[in-house]
Amino acid sequence: MHRVVLLLGSNIDKEHNLPCALALLDELTTVIAVSSIYESAPQGLKEQPSFFNAAVTIETELTAFQIKQSLIDTIERELRRVRTADKNAPRTIDLDIVLYDDAVFTYSGADGRLRFVPDPDLERFVHVAVPVAELLPDSVHPVTGQSLAELAETLLAAAAQAGEPPLHKRVEFDLAERQR
Repeated sequence: MHRVVLLLGSNIDKEHNLPCALALLDELTTVIAVSSIYESAPQGLKEQPSFFNAAVTIETELTAFQIKQSLIDTIERELRRVRTADKNAPRTIDLDIVLYDDAVFTYSGADGRLRFVPDPDLERFVHVAVPVAELLPDSVHPVTGQSLAELAETLLAAAAQAGEPPLHKRVEFDLAERQR
């Protein structure tokens, strides 16, 4: 069995789409843990609604390509994800593989686009690092060697120093509670 961490994000009807994505994941695979929901400012294209993000740990026999094809693409299609030329455009749902065991590799989706594991955004963005670190604080990033908790703290401190909008934990909207 493989332990895989996925990041979910939505900024279109996010109160509906994030729980729906989790329910679909729960139908299609074995969900082990779900982080809290975090609200964050959009990256890139700033004139759009804020995002809700959460991390999910699953156990699966699937390869990364199979996860992309049979889980991610299915859920994004079901929730009417529309891809545009701007990768930062608003979206109903976005799912990405952040970690796959302790492996480091690249793979190609059906669209031919190259994807990296661990997801490089784990080292770049607070909205990725914080929910993942909530699930696996003591796990070590397979490239940097930092614990995920240390990585999240470093990114939080850098964001605060840069004056970036803070990340808000949405206690009143917790996916873990909704799945019970």
